[in-house]
Amino acid sequence: MDKKANQTKNPATGKSIRNEEQTVKSANVGEFAFGKENYRLMLIGLAFIVVGFLLMVGGGSTDPKVFNPEIFSFRRITLAPILILGGYVIEIFAIMKRPKD
Repeated sequence: MDKKANQTKNPATGKSIRNEEQTVKSANVGEFAFGKENYRLMLIGLAFIVVGFLLMVGGGSTDPKVFNPEIFSFRRITLAPILILGGYVIEIFAIMKRPKD
């Protein structure tokens, strides 16, 4: 088959579509999907999540017949879940953010 028969011209640029595909593929070779800032934001989000789970720990009782009201403290019911959700929002933002060229 003739090579020119497989290549079609792009009316906007006048280049063949095959050549454009090759330049796009060669431009992306060796590049990472995330930049430094993306990884830094991911670590910050992970730290928020870990701190949130650590704030939820505790409040139990060694004796199962004794109730400890500390399990319903502000730290465990409100602050920790807010930190965890904030960490997940930061993680999503870090994944979606485009790295700078």
